[in-house]
This record gives sequence, structure tokens and C-alpha cells, in this order.
Amino acid sequence: MNAQNVHNTKPLWTSSDAQKATGGSVTVPWQCRGISSDSRTIEPDDLYIAITGPTFDGHYFVAEALAKGAAAALVSRRPEGVPKDAPLLMVDDVMEALRELAAAARERSAARIIAITGSVGKTSTKEALAHLLGAQAPTHASRASFNNHWGVPLSLAALPVDAAYGIFEIGMNHAGEISALSKLVRPHAALVTTVEEVHLEFFDSIAAIANAKAEIFDGIVEGGVAILNYDNPYRLQLADAARTRGVCGKNAITCFGVHPHATLRLVEETLGDNDGVGVIEIDGEFISYRIGAPGRHWLLIGLAALATVHAVGADVRQAALDLGAVNSLPGRGQRHDITVSDGTATLIDESYNANPASMRAAIALLATATPGPGGRRIAVLGDMLELGDESPDMHAALANYLTRSKADLVFTVGGQMAHLHNVLPKTLRAGHGARSDDLAILVAAAVRDGDVIMVKGSLGVAMATIVSALHHINPMPAPRAASNC
Repeated sequence: MNAQNVHNTKPLWTSSDAQKATGGSVTVPWQCRGISSDSRTIEPDDLYIAITGPTFDGHYFVAEALAKGAAAALVSRRPEGVPKDAPLLMVDDVMEALRELAAAARERSAARIIAITGSVGKTSTKEALAHLLGAQAPTHASRASFNNHWGVPLSLAALPVDAAYGIFEIGMNHAGEISALSKLVRPHAALVTTVEEVHLEFFDSIAAIANAKAEIFDGIVEGGVAILNYDNPYRLQLADAARTRGVCGKNAITCFGVHPHATLRLVEETLGDNDGVGVIEIDGEFISYRIGAPGRHWLLIGLAALATVHAVGADVRQAALDLGAVNSLPGRGQRHDITVSDGTATLIDESYNANPASMRAAIALLATATPGPGGRRIAVLGDMLELGDESPDMHAALANYLTRSKADLVFTVGGQMAHLHNVLPKTLRAGHGARSDDLAILVAAAVRDGDVIMVKGSLGVAMATIVSALHHINPMPAPRAASNC
């Protein structure tokens, strides 16, 4: 894992500095320019972290990492097949040592630190913000969705000394998980994108989810800023939680939204097939922005990013101009032209994950899409996981959104989506499968020229299987002319 938008002119860690941070022992001197826990994607001069999980042990891949040019490996034992003179940092506990590296990286940094959480939009907002701040000063951000108990310290330990901004995504499934990570990151600004009905399997209510998200304020530094969605029903609960943690004073809580009292207020919006355009009001000034991804949810992601730019004192007007280069992420709304037997169709890939809020946003996005002549709007929807006892009702409730979205066909995948399939009008029911690979061939065969197909479901349902099938449709050969013989 390497820093984003930062050109490392100095080593990230020397063996001496890493030894001081962790209390470990060094076999031979070394220095690294990045950090990775994945031997498959490790880059030369990375420090390889041999994390051990319930189903894997990174120590088995140390030799591979070193062979690929890793500067050294952080280990709790000498792995088999590794020479005695191999560059190692030996510690008692790899995960604890990684947290100590992360804490040391945060302690030595002069960067403005931003932490992001929320039920929806964490990664997209983080990526947008990394682009905006990266255009103004050296910026480091956590990669992909590295937002859990190992991803956050891994991202923080990779914070370069010369970064001006550091952006860290923090996620959770259970109460108490965000608090420890926030205390490690110690943000100057903490953004909660929104609070929605996700992970209800592990919480009694959405209000309890809001309490868990509010843990992001546990580690906020003195003088820090909370950034909240004014239009979310749990804004006041989050604001009270922030004040309880000492976030107080003038402008200590910044809000974005369409409400007239929002600090950054969206006053105009125009949605296109491939982008969104908005006008915000801030401090009596009006600023236009365009974001290069379609859907109202992306327009609001841009608004949240601009609110965070404002909160950390960066140039909002410049950031508004730079938003035009922000596009949808893989599995989060990217559009692709796919070849079908009689022409070309459009694929909207929303396959990365799903919950009721993001599913509604994706259905709304499908509604704004313009099919080609004779084309149809097709939704391919997989189970939304971790919704607990309310899951059947939440899946069935999507029928109202689909009928209003001008969808022509709906394919469904999974045991919970069967509840939706059963209440859909028969004219919309295109097919249902227990698993994504059961349905992939059926979906691919149904697509024709001009169609717009949106694929979405929770990561555990593997909707990417259907996306792959759509990318690999083999067009039927043109019929041969009839013979006169």
C-alpha cells in the first residue's frame, strides 16, 4: 500500500525508526517507501506486514514478498525458507506492532487529518476528497475500502512525513469498533456522510447506528471540526454527541445539505446521464460545481467533499472546479458499453455492495438513464445483507421504487430478494435465482441493443459474477444468406 497523491522524497520508515516505534528487533538495516500486507500486489521497497487472520497467515508469504523486492518484513517469527540475513523487523505481535507504527506515524505528522464514516458513501467521498485536496497539497488517503481494525492502522502507518493532508475511512459492523480507530487516527476533522438502515442485524435501531457512527468524535483533537449531513434525521443526535466529546466553539460543527441552515447549501441541481451539476451557497457566495459521475447521490458526495475542504481551510472554489474530474468508482456506478448480439447496451456497475439507502439511490440512477431506441431499463438486484428481522420487509419495499423508476424488467438474486420478486408486478418479473451464477447466463441472454442494465447487491452475494457475464457476452454471428442449391 502506497500513499496517494504524495511523491515520497524521503523514506517512509527506516529500520531504526520502526524499531523505536515497535520495540522490535532488526536483523539488518533497511528502509522502506511504502507498506503492504498483500504479497500479490506488493511493490519494490514496501515493508511487508505479515498479518495473521482466522483463515490465513501472512508469514507463509514473506519469502514471496521479499523476492518481489520488499524492503523488509514485519513478523512475529522467522518464516521457513527465509534466509538468516533477510531484512526483518521481529516483534511479539504483528497487529500490535502495526498499531504502534500507525501511532508513531500520526505523532510525527504535521498533516491535517480527516476521518470519514457513514452508512453510505464513505469510500466515494474519501476518493473525491483525496482528489480535491491532492490538487492543492501533498495528500495521503487510505486505499480502496481499508476501513477496519487492520486497514486503518495500515493506512495510517503509510502516512508520509511530508503529507499536508491525511484522509482515513473508518467503518464498522458493531458498536465500539469506530472509537478505537478514531483514537488512533486523532482527526482534526470528522465527517459523517449519513446514517441509514444498515447493519440492523447487529443494532436495535437506526438511532443505535447513529451512536456507533458518533464514536468517530472520540478521537477528535482539541479544536477539531465535525462535518454533518444537515438533511439526515440523526443530525441533532450526532451534533449532541460531538459536543459531548468536546467539539464546541464557533464553526466547530459544519453542515452540508439542501436545508437553508446548512453551512454549505445545495441551491440548484441538474442531473445528466453522465454527470451532475450543482450550485452551492456558502457565506453568502454562490459556487457552481460539476461532478463527473451521474446520480443525485454523487452530487451529494461532491457536496460533502466540498464541506470537508471548507472545514480544513483549503480552497473551496478551486475544489469545485476540480470536482469535474471525479468519476464513479469500480462497482459503484461505473458505466460501460457492452456488445450484445444486435448492437450495444449500457451497463451500470453497482455491484460492490448494497443497503436500502444505496439501493434506492441506484434505482433512482436507473430511472434517469436514457435507453437507446427500443431499449429498456433493466434492474438486476441481489440480497442486501445484515438487515436482521426487518430484511424481508425492506426487500419487498423496493417494489414501490422500482415501479416508479420506469424499470421494464427486474431480475433478482438470493433468498431475501425473493420477497421483492414475489410482490413485483408480473410484467416486471424477469427471473429469480438463488445465486448470482444461477442468473448470470439468463441476464446475459436477455440483454439487447439499447438496453440499460443496472447490477447491484451486497458484496457477499457476488453480483460481480453477473457483471463479468455481461462483459463477456458473445454476439451471435450474422445469419448466412440462404443457398439457392
